[in-house]
Amino acid sequence: MHNRWGVLTILFIVRLTMAFQFQSVAAVAPLLGHDFGVGLADIGVLIGLYFMPGVVLSLPGGAIGQRLGDRHTTLGALALMLIGSLMMALTASWSWQVAGRLTAGAGGVLLNVQLTKMITDWFAGHEIATAMAVFVNSWPAGVALSLLTLPWIGTAYGVNAVYLVVAALLALGLALAATYRPPAAHAAVAAASGQLDLQAMAAVTVAGLMWGLLNVGFATIFSFGPTMLVERGWSIASAGSTISLVLWLVVLSVPLGGFVADRLKRPQAVLVGGSLLFAVLMLVFAHTGAVLPSVIALGLISGQPAGPMMSLPARVLQPATRAVGMGLFYTLYYAAMMLGPVIGGAYGSTTAAFDFGAIALALCPLLLVLFNAIARRRVA
Repeated sequence: MHNRWGVLTILFIVRLTMAFQFQSVAAVAPLLGHDFGVGLADIGVLIGLYFMPGVVLSLPGGAIGQRLGDRHTTLGALALMLIGSLMMALTASWSWQVAGRLTAGAGGVLLNVQLTKMITDWFAGHEIATAMAVFVNSWPAGVALSLLTLPWIGTAYGVNAVYLVVAALLALGLALAATYRPPAAHAAVAAASGQLDLQAMAAVTVAGLMWGLLNVGFATIFSFGPTMLVERGWSIASAGSTISLVLWLVVLSVPLGGFVADRLKRPQAVLVGGSLLFAVLMLVFAHTGAVLPSVIALGLISGQPAGPMMSLPARVLQPATRAVGMGLFYTLYYAAMMLGPVIGGAYGSTTAAFDFGAIALALCPLLLVLFNAIARRRVA
């Protein structure tokens, strides 16, 4: 395929499988608790384990792709994800659930890093901002689709059927990824080596932690939101479909936040305002009966800080240090996403998990102050 928009469509679908797989645990959490005799804390651990390999693999992920090539790395990543789903589907042991989740997560990390690089190859100098916005939205779209479908499948056919459906979707992703070819003009060019100075490293660390905390708040909604509604008497299917509204609206709010930030030329104001309003809406959802209004508001607000936040590393990274700098950025992101659901679930209450998510979001503006101080000191 030689059309970059066709390539974007294929890679969008391939990355969507990752989001679908990640959500496969939270979408049927009440069924998992019943089948395996585990509590909310154990399910929170299983959710967070998907991101654990990212702490180790984010930094070397780019080097792995450079050595093996785009297509081979992507196929290998999808194969790991497929193996992980089959391990969880075909065994009745909680230990194997954990092992399968870790295997799938390792593939997901490699897939995430590699697909981002492939999109850049095709769209550098050609509507790359639009392409990246579409590409990033494959995550909320995949999670939303999983919330609409997997609870119904789990209720009707059991948890193993959910994992097998995910495996079938990954097999489709493998078939699509096998058709990928790099752009005709693409040539392998050795990246310039560079070393992060301590202040740039500190600033990127703070930015990565901010991005992780924003996503912890976001993940709290679809990790614990369905269970909270089930506890209030909703069916699993209706709870999943209601929470999925957040993710469908996020598909709109992510690019909207970037547009507003650029239009007003106040990206940090959008970051601060969006994070704080997001935190308040988390508390409203958890502590009031206004489910549908708060779900809609969460969808419209939660994605708005994403664009301004993702632009922060560019302030302190030079071209020669961007690869290692973004590797550090994503390492912090994965660490936060691994620990967030574990801590949220450890409270043993979905309400407390949402309170924790709100606190995580409220920390983002404080970390922004620290980031700006480091960035100004570095320039000086």
